[in-house]
Order: sequence, then C-alpha cells, then structure tokens
Amino acid sequence: MSFEKLQDRINELRNPTVAGLDPTAALMPPALIRGAEDTAELYEKYCAAIIDAVCDVVPAVKPQSAFFETLGARGSETLFAVARYAKSRGLYVILDAKRGDIGSTASAYAEAYLSEDAPFDCITVNGYLGSDGIAPFFETARRTDKSLFVLVKTSNPSSGEVQDLDAGGAKVYRRVADAAQLTARGETDKYGYTRVGFVAGATYPAELAEIRGAYPAAFLLVPGYGAQGGGAESVAAAFDARGGGAVVNSSRAILGAWKKSGGDGARFAEDARREALAMRDALRAAANL
Repeated sequence: MSFEKLQDRINELRNPTVAGLDPTAALMPPALIRGAEDTAELYEKYCAAIIDAVCDVVPAVKPQSAFFETLGARGSETLFAVARYAKSRGLYVILDAKRGDIGSTASAYAEAYLSEDAPFDCITVNGYLGSDGIAPFFETARRTDKSLFVLVKTSNPSSGEVQDLDAGGAKVYRRVADAAQLTARGETDKYGYTRVGFVAGATYPAELAEIRGAYPAAFLLVPGYGAQGGGAESVAAAFDARGGGAVVNSSRAILGAWKKSGGDGARFAEDARREALAMRDALRAAANL
C-alpha cells in the first residue's frame, strides 16, 4: 500500500520530513531568474534544483497545485513535469490540491491525479462534503495502489470556526475523521495504516495528540511547521509509539532558506539542503528516530 512505501523511505532516511514545493515570485532567487525564459521554466528549474538538493535527505515532496495553476496550461504541464522528476529521484510525491466534490466529478478528479499514469502517490482531499466526497478518491486509490490525506484539523488560524463546532457530542473535525476512516474499510498495510490518512496541523498540538490517539491506523500529514509557527515540540504528538505514522511539511522555510544568507540566491539549493538537514535533526529527536 502507498503509505507503506512512504514509511519504508522514512525509516531508511530516519527523517519524517516532506518538503513542500510552493514556487512563488517572492521565493525565486534573482540568480536563477536571470537564466529563465518564462515563469513556467523558472519554476521547473527551481523545483528540480531543490529536489536534487534534498532527495537523499527527505523521503517526500509536496507540490502545491495552486502555484502552478496560476500559470495556466503551461503551469499544469510544469506541475506534472516536476512530479515526474521527483519520482525519478526516488521521492514519494504528495499532490496538495485539496480537491473535493461528489459523484462523477470527484471520480474525474481522482482519475486525473491518482491514475496509474499520474506521477503522484497521494493527494489531499477536502472531506467536508462527507463520505461520498471521499469514496471516489478512495476507490481510485485502491485500484492504483495510491493514497489520500483528508483534511481534518487544518493549521490555519480560523479553522476552529467550523472544525471545532459541536456536532452531537463530538467536534466537527472528529466527525470528518470518523467518516474518512469508515471509508478506508479497515484495510491496513504492514505497519497497520490504511490508505486514507489525515491532515492535522502542527499549530494545534493538543488536537494533533487527540487525533493520533483516536485514530492509530491513520497516517498523518502535519502542516504548519516552520513559517506558520510549529516546531519539533509541536509535532511530537503526531508520531505513534514506533516513531512512525506521520510526515511533517515545511515549505517556505526550506524553499526560502537562501534569503537568510542574503545576496542573489546563487546558492539557494545548498541553503535549502542545509535547512532540510536542520529540520531532519530536530524531527529525529521529536520522533525518537
């Protein structure tokens, strides 16, 4: 199963980091901008250089589709090209698209991103439409041996406006988690994880600990580390007793590490690697890896 592949790689590298690939104009090093013909080419060169710099350090990358989609059709081509390159470098690829719909539309999204030919191992899914918004993604993932992360308790400041509301004796985010786990049908890999994982933010460590304890079969994607304020102490509760079952995302802290060094970012890839190594060492201590 797909998360089994991810956990195998985490174990091999002793590192539960996922590097987010969120290319924006603000993160592009001037030294790289001068050599690119257009923004799509710039983003592809930038992401490829980051991938080369960290592929032996981190087990996974997470391209955020929105930043590629702003470039139109060329951006979508670039997204797939970046994902294919990441796969060729041995990385597990999580597409952060947060797709959500029902019926044939959800099935179409799932086929686009989770088919056998698609270069993604996993996709983020908005579970707030209920179980029939999750099921089409699960069925495709099951057929192609891939996985999904369902939004449960997100890292943004206003998440509690809806997610923390009482829903018949349990908070809404717990109801969403229940629906997602029911969809997973109890199929587990050699580590005991289903192919339906959860997104649970580092910015809410108490809720993160609650989710880990209540859903031991759920693999967790933990955003909010670094630029959003989460640290190694915040994410420690995401890991199970074996130190597994979670990947922690950092995007801007790794991608923009060159800004700490100043200058034109000529060594942006080396700076990203240095940041990824520092995060690895912090998470090794947190997860007892």
